[in-house]
Amino acid sequence: MWGLLLGDALGVPYEFTSPDEIPDLSYLDMSPPADFDRAHSSVLPGTWSDDGSQALVLLHHLQEHGGFNADAFAHDLLRWRKGWLWVDHTVFDVGLQTERVLRRFAQGLVVEQANEADEHSNGNGSLMRTLPVALWHEGSDEELVQMAHAQSRVTHAHAQSLVSCALYVLVARGLSNDVATTALAQSDSTVAQAILTLRTIYQKWMEPERDGLVATLDWICAWPRTHCPSGKGYVVDSLWSCLSTLKANSFREAIRQAIAFGNDTDTTAALAGGLAGLRFGMSRLPEDWLQNLRGKELAEPLIFRLRCATPRT
Repeated sequence: MWGLLLGDALGVPYEFTSPDEIPDLSYLDMSPPADFDRAHSSVLPGTWSDDGSQALVLLHHLQEHGGFNADAFAHDLLRWRKGWLWVDHTVFDVGLQTERVLRRFAQGLVVEQANEADEHSNGNGSLMRTLPVALWHEGSDEELVQMAHAQSRVTHAHAQSLVSCALYVLVARGLSNDVATTALAQSDSTVAQAILTLRTIYQKWMEPERDGLVATLDWICAWPRTHCPSGKGYVVDSLWSCLSTLKANSFREAIRQAIAFGNDTDTTAALAGGLAGLRFGMSRLPEDWLQNLRGKELAEPLIFRLRCATPRT
C-alpha cells in the first residue's frame, strides 16, 4: 500500500504530459524540476490523488465489512467523492467514467443500473484501486478473482476491466508469495503463472461467461504484440505499462520508468508502485520519498490493521 501511495504521489505532477516532455529519469522526484510546468499546480508535492484515496477506501471497506459488498461500496464511494480519505479533504482528478457512475448512485440507482459495461467504458478506474483485494484476501485464487471482478463491476463492468483487475491481483499475490530476491529473478514467470492460473479458473466457469472471459484474457495477453505500453488511461494499456516495470532493479527505478511513459502518470506509477512494493519490501522504499509523502496519518491506521489482521477468506 505504501508503494501504491508513493507511486501515485510521484506521478501526480507529471500527469497529462507527453513522454517527450517528461524530464530525464534522474530528475523525477516528489518535487519536479523548478522549470517544469506541473499538473495540478495547486496540489502540494507529495500528495496522492484519486488512485491512492480510492484504494484506501476499498481497503477500509474490506476491513469494516469483512468482505466485499457492492451496494455498501457504492455508498463508500459517494462518501469518498466528498473528500473522505483524501489528503486535506481536497478532491481532484476523478476519472470521467467513475464520475458518471457516482452521479447515478447519488440519484438512487443501484450498482447494476449505474455501472458501465460497454466496450468503450474501459478506463483504469477500477484497476487503480484493486490492490487491497490481493493484500486483504487470503482465500483461494478463484475467490480472489471473484472479488477482483466484484469490486470492478461497481463502476467498470466490461470484461476487459474485470480480467485486467483479476490478472493484476494474481500477479500481486504471486509476488507476495516470493521473497524479494526470488521475485526479482522471476518477474516474467510470475506474470506467466498468473495468466495460466486465471485461464484455468475461467475455464471451470459456466458458459456463456466462461467463453467471454477466456477470449478476453487471450486478447489482453496478445495486446503487447501489436501495441507498445504508453501509460494511457485505457485499462489494458495501464495494465501492461505497469507490468513492464517489473524488471526494474529498484523501487525508485520502477516508479521512474512508469512516469516516463507520460500521460496518466499517477495511475501508472500507483499500479507499478503497488507491485514494486511487494517486490522490494518496506525496507527498500526510498526514505526521502516516504518522508515527503503527505497524508500518512490517513493511511497508517488502515495499513497497520491490515498487517495485524487474522487470516481472511
